[in-house]
Amino acid sequence: MRRHANSFRSLASSFPCLYAYSAMNSPASPRKLPTEQDLYTSALRALTRRAHSIHEMRGYLERRTAERGLVSRVIARLRELNYLDDARFALDFARHRAQSRRQGRFRIARELRDRGVPDRHIEAALDAVLAETDEATLVRARLRRHLLHVRGEINQQKLAGLYRSLLRAGFSADVIRDQLRSVRRGDLPDFSEAPADEG
Repeated sequence: MRRHANSFRSLASSFPCLYAYSAMNSPASPRKLPTEQDLYTSALRALTRRAHSIHEMRGYLERRTAERGLVSRVIARLRELNYLDDARFALDFARHRAQSRRQGRFRIARELRDRGVPDRHIEAALDAVLAETDEATLVRARLRRHLLHVRGEINQQKLAGLYRSLLRAGFSADVIRDQLRSVRRGDLPDFSEAPADEG
C-alpha cells in the first residue's frame, strides 16, 4: 500500500494537474469556525435540514472547531432554547420508524443507540409509540407486503426467509412466529393499503 502511495506521489509531482485533481476529489474536512456565533449558526443550519440527537450535534460541531469549550456552550444554548431534546428526538424517530417504515422495537432501539440517545429516552419513546401501534399489526403489514411478491406455495424455505427478514426489521421472535403461523393457516387478513418504505 505504501509503495503504491509513493508511486502516486511521484507521478503526481511529474504531472501537477493530476495532483490537483486528486486533491479536489479527496474528502475535505469541514472549514473550522472561529467563533461561538459561527458555530451556533452552523448548528442551526444543520437542524433545519434534519433533527439531531445531542450526541450527533456534538460530533457535528467538534468537526468544525478545535475548541471543545465552544462546542459545550453551543450545545447548552441549543438545549436551553429547546432546539435539542433527546426525549423528543427519540419519540419522533420511533414514531416515524414504526408507522412509516414498519420497523420493530429492537431495530428502532439499535438505531437510536447508534445516535447516542440514552436508554431511558429510548425505552420511554418505544413504550409510547408501541402503545399507539401494535407490534403484531406491524408484522402483519410487512408480511402482506412481502407476500405480494411471493410466487408459488409458501413452503418452509420461504417462511424461513420471511422470519429472518422480520428479525432484521427489529420484531420479537415470538410475535413473528405467531404471525407466520397465521400465514400457514391462510388467514392473514387483507390490508387496504400497502405499507410505506420498509427500509
